[in-house]
Amino acid sequence: MENNIIITHRIQIIAILTSIVLLGVILNLIRKKRIKEEYSLLWLFFGIIFLVFSIWQNGLDFVAKILGISYPPAALFIVMLLSLFLILIEYSTIISRLSSSNKNLAQEIALLKLEIEKMKEKSGTNVGSEH
Repeated sequence: MENNIIITHRIQIIAILTSIVLLGVILNLIRKKRIKEEYSLLWLFFGIIFLVFSIWQNGLDFVAKILGISYPPAALFIVMLLSLFLILIEYSTIISRLSSSNKNLAQEIALLKLEIEKMKEKSGTNVGSEH
């Protein structure tokens, strides 16, 4: 019985340290401007959720009971999957928006190049070309 308590505490300490390291990595990425604040909100939110579950031993039991799950670690797995799906959805919308912006910029550049070529033809000079 005492051995199970020691193992449980060891697992809890590892989970707390892992959650703190995750939050530290996210905050460091924000600080170094490698990830924008608005894109890191979900990462921070779920990092805090994992830290709460690491500290609050009966938290998984509580969430599992609310969700109707009989095996509490499965509730953690569901929370992790949900967090990954939400983060993937967020990044999918960001990628879609950036893809659309890139397409619009490429079209604008093509139109500007066409306009420059027309101006060159009208003036009869080779402006901007190398000799």
